[in-house]
Amino acid sequence: MMKRIVTIQDISCVGKCSLTVALPIISAMGVEAAVLPTAVLSTHTAIPGFTFRDLTAEIRPISEHWKQERYTFDAIYTGYLGSFEQLELVTEFMDEFQTVRDEATGKERPTCVFIDPVMGDFGRLYSGFTPEFAREMSRFCARADVIVPNMTEACWLLGMEYLPEGTYTENQVRDILRRLCDLGPKNTVLTGTSFQEDRVGFMGFCAETETFFTYMTERIPHSFHGTGDIFASATVGALMNDFSLCESLSIAADFTLECIRESLKDSTARNYGVNFESAVPYLIHRIGK
Repeated sequence: MMKRIVTIQDISCVGKCSLTVALPIISAMGVEAAVLPTAVLSTHTAIPGFTFRDLTAEIRPISEHWKQERYTFDAIYTGYLGSFEQLELVTEFMDEFQTVRDEATGKERPTCVFIDPVMGDFGRLYSGFTPEFAREMSRFCARADVIVPNMTEACWLLGMEYLPEGTYTENQVRDILRRLCDLGPKNTVLTGTSFQEDRVGFMGFCAETETFFTYMTERIPHSFHGTGDIFASATVGALMNDFSLCESLSIAADFTLECIRESLKDSTARNYGVNFESAVPYLIHRIGK
């Protein structure tokens, strides 16, 4: 039976980020992707003049309808959540949909909770976020099986000073990962990790086994909008295809790199978003579909 996940984040009608990339990527990986949009935007926020409609009031009614229909989810994947109220409502959602029936055994098993704590980059919080929100997000992350912050988000979650990217030693990153797990999540993954100028990737830590894992790819000296959403979405899709966490993250890292390579051919892609569509055949081949 096909697995079903629900991804909870905003949707940009034009521009490649959030639900606009999560839905096609996860679907292409042979996984049903239900969506619970938290807001609808005319374009993503890097495009001036965008319109915005908050959908917070719809979260509970949608949840109640799904509960009435007895829908369950193999995974709950959250991205950008824009308010304290949304954090509270999504926590409530996790309580309501915390188990799924295992078709092989007929027994209930826990739903996987995957949190991308989208809050900031380059040391700064995104507009509208505050240190108080970051503290609440750290409590929200305690529910997770996996969290995938970048270094900026990790520092805000822990209330620690941010240092410029590339200045962290491997031992410092290991300490940050352990401290993130102390917040409650079972596995923590720091994205954008780099110990060499020409390499970038991730380092993760599993609290249960107390093991670290690392994977690096070629660093391309260009920044593109939406790559974090592509990475997180591909990771969730791979997990639902029964790859291990480290394998899933590695697949996602390689796919993101392939997306960037495709986008380098297009001079309009940098702010608009990467051309992930061109790299989907690579992703499908990679997971053996």
